[in-house]
Amino acid sequence: MKKTVSLVMASVLAVGSIAGCSSGSGSKEAEGSGGGAAAPAGPLKFSISFPTTTGDGYGQKQPDLSKEKWVQRLDKLTNTELDVRLIQREKMSVLFAGNDIPDVLGSLDLPTGKDMAGSVEAGVFQPLDDLLKQYAPTLLKKVPKAAWDSVTYNGKIYGIPDYLTNPSRRGTYIRTDLLEKTGLPVPKTVDEYLNVLRAFKKLGVENPYQMRENFKYADTFLGAFDVLPYKDQFEVQGDQVVPKFFDVENMQKALQTYKTMYDEGLIPKDFATISSTDYSKNINAGKSGMWSANVGGGLANFRTNIMAVDPSAKVDVIASPKGPEGKGGYFLYSPMVRTFYLNKNVDKDKAAGIMKYFEWMTTDEAAKFFSLGVEGENYTVENGQIKYKAPTNKDETAEEGWRTTLWVGQDSTYNKLQLEQSKDGKDTLTAFDTILSKEGLPGIGFYPDLKAFSKYPDLTPLGDTGPKLIIDHMVKMIYGKEPISDWPKVIEEYKSKGGNEIIKEATERYNKKDGVSLFNNQ
Repeated sequence: MKKTVSLVMASVLAVGSIAGCSSGSGSKEAEGSGGGAAAPAGPLKFSISFPTTTGDGYGQKQPDLSKEKWVQRLDKLTNTELDVRLIQREKMSVLFAGNDIPDVLGSLDLPTGKDMAGSVEAGVFQPLDDLLKQYAPTLLKKVPKAAWDSVTYNGKIYGIPDYLTNPSRRGTYIRTDLLEKTGLPVPKTVDEYLNVLRAFKKLGVENPYQMRENFKYADTFLGAFDVLPYKDQFEVQGDQVVPKFFDVENMQKALQTYKTMYDEGLIPKDFATISSTDYSKNINAGKSGMWSANVGGGLANFRTNIMAVDPSAKVDVIASPKGPEGKGGYFLYSPMVRTFYLNKNVDKDKAAGIMKYFEWMTTDEAAKFFSLGVEGENYTVENGQIKYKAPTNKDETAEEGWRTTLWVGQDSTYNKLQLEQSKDGKDTLTAFDTILSKEGLPGIGFYPDLKAFSKYPDLTPLGDTGPKLIIDHMVKMIYGKEPISDWPKVIEEYKSKGGNEIIKEATERYNKKDGVSLFNNQ
């Protein structure tokens, strides 16, 4: 099974753990106490896995992640010896089936989420409340309550979360150089967006709008009509709490928009099967005119990668299209981005060391390391001012992203210290302040998940992927295999196959205020 797990390594993350060493919480006061646990004679050794959703990148290219340059530097800095693994999200079930669970498991899901496969409920991982209080008090204080709440099960904290202080995270990207060639202004409405895409097609752009399978990072126009089909996008309709795709009128308008794009060749003909890897390759190869992506590190990456193949390229984030009701943008994220679970078999002394490692992550020393790298190599300090050697090519950008994502228990909205060092970074901060902060779609979510979801997998939405039954019908309607006017029939099918039970539970929990999260941008 270990061989099987190693084969699913991919690109997002890797890294660490700490011995009960002098790093402590980063203060002299903490250093002497060691939080009550004796320091081990040598480095603290433990295994840790990190989740990924992509199949390419810096991490995947490393023959042994435990010997990767930045992991080894982190080992030395924190007195650790790390057994690092990357695991594709889709392969989590393989991990649990083989019972090959690392000491620390990184996941993109909540304790009761689908990815965790009932492992928290089954007692595979240990609660962290007492460990946090004793060995990571700064981390306990720093992480927002909403994030702690999201990783709590039966009143106990089970994960160390990366969190968001701004839930609006995704944005709409455009090739500004192509827009300038069209002579058109920056689009604002859905119709204006379509006109820009048509103009891109006339310019010979291969994919005016870059689609992707399951509408993942391709839901710009679903957002314009406020019908995102995700787990935290329920709404009150009459005396019930229902998924937003129950809004027949707006759902049909959104589907018609995508069908128009398909019929006119504004999206790839094979949009329903375009993988995340091909999606990224098309954009970075300069084949796409418009797309959706996270903004925190995306703007600099896209500019670097696309300009490598087209030096005249310009990439910017613009306000997402507004629908007839003046809404637009993307879903607002859960306050938890990813979380790290501690295996129940980890003994007390090792658990203490691991928690001290997470506590060290809150220090200024950690922030500089993950954000800027090594002084003298990646940055210098002159007259009190940081001079950062920002990446200048695709490989350097990928390596920077790798180092940054090693940071656990951080605010993942964006890396301000890093972004402040470059024009691209400052443009990213501006995009957050002037665009993302003003858009995004509120909704109702439930934590823990609705129990009915586990009974009806084809009706279960994820954070940014709609239920299989719904996605299948959407694709068929865009391809013209089913009439869009049949959407009411889709809703009836959803209800008859278990949706009524989902709606009943959602409504009851909403009325009782039982684990209800209201996602908004306030």
